[in-house]
Amino acid sequence: MLFGSSGIRQLFSGPLVETALAVGAILGERFPDCIVGTDSRTTSPLLARAVISGITAAGGRARFTGIAPTPSVAYSARTAKAGCMITASHNPEEYNGIKLFNPDGSSFVQAQQRETEELLKEPRWADWQHQGTEVSFDALTPHKVEVLDKVSLDPGLSVVIDCGNGAGSVMTPDILAKAGVKTTCISCNPSGFFSRPSEPLAEHLGYVGEMVKKTGADCAVVHDGDADRMMAFDNRGRYIDGDHLLLLFAEHLDAHRVVTTSDASMIIEEVAEVHRTPVGDAFVSEELLSWGSFGGEPSGAWIFPQISYCPDGPFAAALFCEIASGCDVAERLDEMPAYPILRESIPHERAREVVTALGAENPTDGIRVSGESGWYLVRASGTEPKIRITAEGTTLSAAKAMLALAKERIRQGKTA
Repeated sequence: MLFGSSGIRQLFSGPLVETALAVGAILGERFPDCIVGTDSRTTSPLLARAVISGITAAGGRARFTGIAPTPSVAYSARTAKAGCMITASHNPEEYNGIKLFNPDGSSFVQAQQRETEELLKEPRWADWQHQGTEVSFDALTPHKVEVLDKVSLDPGLSVVIDCGNGAGSVMTPDILAKAGVKTTCISCNPSGFFSRPSEPLAEHLGYVGEMVKKTGADCAVVHDGDADRMMAFDNRGRYIDGDHLLLLFAEHLDAHRVVTTSDASMIIEEVAEVHRTPVGDAFVSEELLSWGSFGGEPSGAWIFPQISYCPDGPFAAALFCEIASGCDVAERLDEMPAYPILRESIPHERAREVVTALGAENPTDGIRVSGESGWYLVRASGTEPKIRITAEGTTLSAAKAMLALAKERIRQGKTA
């Protein structure tokens, strides 16, 4: 399929531009009033022009908002027929792609993706008398107003913000400043070149913890390239893993029904009833449409149905600051349960084939194997040529044993 676990995502190329034009034509015909936004990548304006050209050439109206976080575009889709975001999310700058949203902010589900791919084989164009229009649109202000209306922050709070030169730069610093928070900003300009690897992993962000300590900040929030993800640091400058952020949010929201992914820790099951989905925020979003009050995955994608069904990094950042306004986050984290969980990625050009050979019905969903003292998940990345492994155990040795079993399973699969 052209669509991966989070929209269309590829290395930038001529064929991607052609795909963008065709996707625009499908939107113009099927969803003739569409919000279009971009992240900060140097190739995003070109792809946006291609999508907008397709929309208007098929007779639709494109409302272009320029650089905006993905959740801002998804939130504004409620005023249109659909939303289209030009982004490759946390991938490096040489990648780009397209995410499509329904009016409720949810990503196109698999049935919609399949239908779109079928229609791409023969896009339709309107005649010269029925060409569409392009207008400017502000997707930022309504989203900012909604976020600020739903949080209560201590004006004395001090926060470090790292937007990594992504689309969050035009949103999160302004939200927190308007709430009276003292902010220290790192890479909060949408330059088009990322100051660090865009995926907000601990190994990419060591300097943020040092900045928290140096400034005496109460916490730090971090985004990826399109700000649909948010990760955080506590007041001691410690990176908070996604499983404990999931738990923090669930407790703070008093969410008793939580949707998360197959690679999330067992700890969430100690505070809520849990439904698990394949890895990918689109799957979490789709499940939340029928069940649950909050959802997310350890990669930093947090979905709040009271806002929309799109992962919302700026709202998650503001909500985390609300948590930090009311408690000592480091102390609360120390009180939480923790099971050792290990994650590794193995670069592999044939990742999908290898995981399929292991018995997975869908290689990006992968296979999850449980034992008496833990579990492991082996899956092909939906966005990169990698095999991803997650292993958890009741003890570190148990987690390492599960990880070793997974690697051995992969090794055997390679030679099968």
